[in-house]
Amino acid sequence: MTKLLGIGLLVFGVYLLGQNIIFVTHASPHIWRDIPAGGSVLAIMGGVISLLFFQRITGNLGWILLGIGAVLVFLSGGIILRGTSLWEFFVAFLALAGGFELITSGSIRF
Repeated sequence: MTKLLGIGLLVFGVYLLGQNIIFVTHASPHIWRDIPAGGSVLAIMGGVISLLFFQRITGNLGWILLGIGAVLVFLSGGIILRGTSLWEFFVAFLALAGGFELITSGSIRF
């Protein structure tokens, strides 16, 4: 039951942080302007697949691909970060940390 509560807290924390991130697409007359956007999707997908299914074989390649994908998202200009209040960030971080602690150890230590 505590692991389920931990997963719920993690999802709630990601939801709170994700409310202030907007992904946009734009039509570009030049084909080379969309290369970072397509590359970011492919890099993130490759990173997640290698971390989930081939972690022993690929090693740190999944983390490298996720990092490259995150950088390419910002280079493509397809992400807008809205401002967030300190209180909302605190609650989201607390939910993420508490959820992770419940999943890994089964209890929250104060």
